[in-house]
Amino acid sequence: MKKIVAGPWLKLYFRPWTRGLENVPATGGAILASNHLAVIDSFVLPIVLDREIVFIGKSEYFTGTGLKGRLQAKFFRGVGTIPVDRSGGKASEAALNTGLARLREGGLFGIYPEGTRSPDGRLYRGKTGVARLALESGCPVVPVAMIATEKAQPLGKVMPRPVRVGVVVGEPLDFSRYHGMQDDRFILRSVTDEIMYALMSLSGQEYVDIYAATAKARLASGQKSGADAPAARKAPGGRTAPDVHVPVPPEEGAAPPVD
Repeated sequence: MKKIVAGPWLKLYFRPWTRGLENVPATGGAILASNHLAVIDSFVLPIVLDREIVFIGKSEYFTGTGLKGRLQAKFFRGVGTIPVDRSGGKASEAALNTGLARLREGGLFGIYPEGTRSPDGRLYRGKTGVARLALESGCPVVPVAMIATEKAQPLGKVMPRPVRVGVVVGEPLDFSRYHGMQDDRFILRSVTDEIMYALMSLSGQEYVDIYAATAKARLASGQKSGADAPAARKAPGGRTAPDVHVPVPPEEGAAPPVD
């Protein structure tokens, strides 16, 4: 429904360019793990894919009041968004179980490992739900980098601007070597860090080794986010950050090689 009604308009408005779409499996379940720069990420990615994909979204999108709240909830349900309670506990577990069911049905499931949008365009520490999904489902994880969507829709802005955006898809990551180890928190962290490293390499973003939600909470309370501390300037898993660059549209020349 979204592609039929909004797809052509969104393509005309954002003029998305793509790289690596052939890395999305043509059939079978797969997890598309993306960086998260703007609300429109959940609308841009589906319009460039040949297959249908669903995402999880924060429960606040579905609980608004008044006409605006009802229309927003209807829209997000209409585009296949599954609500998740980001406070954790059984509600979040239920949302992940819904994603697991989607994968076992052979569909594509989109997830933002950072858990919330980046407050400043950098890549933040990933939450381990994506790793649990990968190990329990046995499905590959396809890293996806959204490019410039935060310029089209800066944080706090409802209406996006007609800025050209990009989607870069990396090669699928296979975690079958960890089969049956989904309850090992060290394995979950290792898998998550590997996914985040792939996202950093694809997107060219600077990595910050704290959760985006933590940085936002600190900023909201008037504190420093903690993202500027020297210890935060690392690659996922404590590795050395690779020399990467933000990809550019194909017609502007090939992006520099990624180490």
